[in-house]
Amino acid sequence: MRHTPTSISFHVLAVVWFGIMAGFFCTYSFNVNFATQQMDGATYAVVQSSLNRNVRHSLFFVFFFLAPLWCVLAIALDWQRRGWHLCLAVAALLYVGGIIFLTREVNLPLNAYTESWNPDALPSDWEPTRRAWSQANMWRSAASATAFVLSVLALALRGHGTPARSS
Repeated sequence: MRHTPTSISFHVLAVVWFGIMAGFFCTYSFNVNFATQQMDGATYAVVQSSLNRNVRHSLFFVFFFLAPLWCVLAIALDWQRRGWHLCLAVAALLYVGGIIFLTREVNLPLNAYTESWNPDALPSDWEPTRRAWSQANMWRSAASATAFVLSVLALALRGHGTPARSS
């Protein structure tokens, strides 16, 4: 039994989406975060707030939220095949927990806090806040890179033509 073309298309979309988000978070962690660690508090407050505001646009949200949906659709449309579902399901769950949930619970509250700062009168905890945000972003980088690798592995497993489950 062949894989359904629609399922494979959704799987490829998941791989592409995970790859784009892994690239985004890793680039941010290994370039932007390192640069902001060198900034004085006032500069950091202005730059970080600007970065946070400017990432809020529809294209970012499309890439941020749709990867797990592509995984669900790929699995749902080809559920009778075995061997690759687990990798793709774990990738989706890791992304939801390590990206979406972590962002909601850690990064967004820190963003709101940072955006409330007056650069001329920073709170005493501005440096620990900067470290906490950078650390959470490193976790998002690791989660998104791992989800990408798992989604590629799942695609490779599909290519081995594992037999369909018998009814």
